[in-house]
Amino acid sequence: MNLALLPLATPPPPPTPTPPPHAVAAWPLQPRPEVVRGFELPAKPWLPGHRGVDLAGRPGQPVLAATAGTITYAGALAGRGVVTITTGPRRTTYEPVVPAVSVGVTVKTGTVIGRLSAAGSHCLPRSCLHWGLLQGKHYVNPLTLLPNRPVRLLPLAERATQPAAAAPRTVSPAPESPPDHNQRAAKLVIAATAALALTAGLLIRRG
Repeated sequence: MNLALLPLATPPPPPTPTPPPHAVAAWPLQPRPEVVRGFELPAKPWLPGHRGVDLAGRPGQPVLAATAGTITYAGALAGRGVVTITTGPRRTTYEPVVPAVSVGVTVKTGTVIGRLSAAGSHCLPRSCLHWGLLQGKHYVNPLTLLPNRPVRLLPLAERATQPAAAAPRTVSPAPESPPDHNQRAAKLVIAATAALALTAGLLIRRG
């Protein structure tokens, strides 16, 4: 009996592992820095405010791309080194930085884009990185990009402006209510009537 040789079935290839989703953003300084000053959007565009966050760092510390994108600015601006990364309508800015990238270069999240500069710091005499975010023409808090936003405690000056919780009311005994005017008038009428009756009785006896 001839047995036909059946072709060996080729096992299916193993499934391609799904790459982990890219983080929306990461801290531009590592390890996770202290937020020295938070985002303070002014009520009007021309009023003073703080259009970004200041992150504590040290001079020469590597500055990382918080988001993936294209370098659209890398150079001096108003006496400070600035790097801008653009992704669609979104731009993240970093200053003061000694740039290590050139305009037109594509970077990934975590790419070293420069070194933190001591000159032009927003936090003198300390060194810090000013990290900004623009969505179109509007400034936005860059911390909103992070997957786990830090909890920022209000300074004492700001806490003082918060409405205080109402203190529990102490129940005190109610004061004695003054006698009712109608009751007082009734007592006077009764007393006067009794006096008249007594007087009339005396007059009758004398008569």
